Amino acid sequence: MPMPDKSMTTVEMLKALVAFDTTSRNSNLELIAFARDYLAGFGIDSHRVDFEPGKANLVAVIGPRIEGGLVLSGHTDVVPVDGQDWTSDPFALRVEKEEGRVYGRGTCDMKGYLASALALVPHFLKQDLKRPIILAFSCDEEVGCTGVRPMIEWMKGNLPPVEAVFVGEPTGMKVVTAHKGIEVMRTTVRGQAAHSSCTHLGVNAIMAAGEVIGEINRIAAEERGKADPESGFVPPWTTVNIGLVNGGTAKNIIPQECAIDWETRLMPEAESGVIPQRVRDFAARHVEPEMKKVSREAGVTTEVVNAVPGLAHEDDSPAARLAMRFAGANGCYRASYGTEAGLFQRAGMPAVICGPGHIEQAHKPDEYVTLEQLEACDAYLRNLADWCAR
Repeated sequence: MPMPDKSMTTVEMLKALVAFDTTSRNSNLELIAFARDYLAGFGIDSHRVDFEPGKANLVAVIGPRIEGGLVLSGHTDVVPVDGQDWTSDPFALRVEKEEGRVYGRGTCDMKGYLASALALVPHFLKQDLKRPIILAFSCDEEVGCTGVRPMIEWMKGNLPPVEAVFVGEPTGMKVVTAHKGIEVMRTTVRGQAAHSSCTHLGVNAIMAAGEVIGEINRIAAEERGKADPESGFVPPWTTVNIGLVNGGTAKNIIPQECAIDWETRLMPEAESGVIPQRVRDFAARHVEPEMKKVSREAGVTTEVVNAVPGLAHEDDSPAARLAMRFAGANGCYRASYGTEAGLFQRAGMPAVICGPGHIEQAHKPDEYVTLEQLEACDAYLRNLADWCAR
């Protein structure tokens, strides 16, 4: 495990962070321990908020422990590299100065932001901070923003009220004040197995699932018809996607089960739960009656596996106002991906998104962030610290 160094630049810090394989299926505890040791080297106490075995979040307060602090929020986990064709080791930072890029898993999404925040700790400490700067590093964002939830609860119960939360997802250092919400569903169809020549004795779960899929497609088309070109989102409607369908055993067996994994990306004003309930109602009226004529055990269930609230734009948000000031921006944007910002907002903490890198580079082989973007993030956080010192 790399050891903390008090004089690390942002690129050096990023090299250390990338070296930890914090793919969401793995533990992130070594990275958390590294960050805690690094902060302790400057006399900064931090609190570990455990999530589940092998997973933890970290909160550290720099400056006075009073209300009105600014939170720098980011996730420590990364997506897998399995099956991707990388030209170098994904967990060894590759610096290409002529290209102005640094390559490695998580450089863009989103260890670049964490590296900048940690590397600037000495600068933060040199300021006479009148408000605290709070580091909030979470786990398991990539699998549904699950790890950050207990950290938010801990912050609400143990820290004074904060002024704003700045989530460092890659935005090209543009200020994003709204993003879509996410609902992840699993629809399970249970039929009755039989020999394929005896269709009257079985209930074909895959064929029943096909009817449900048809309804999901109709919903997707209807939502597209509600597009709001003035919303600032791309695409400007609630999207519906079926990602996985799994069912059946063999071609000569009537399949007993079929599972559909699907999701919605909700416009911020959309009411959660409406679309999965529509699928439930459709199945109850149009699919299950015929199934149950053959087997009372047959049926269709739809459960919401995970939900991440959207981030609603707030005209008077102190987070937006301050982020635009720190970034030198004169406008704000919308994003179609989800982040923990909506969860902070629901908890009463105004939040925006602004961080180095571009989402188009995330989750891909040879993921990278430019040196220019890292420098812009450094300047942004220096401006934030200067404001906290006034």
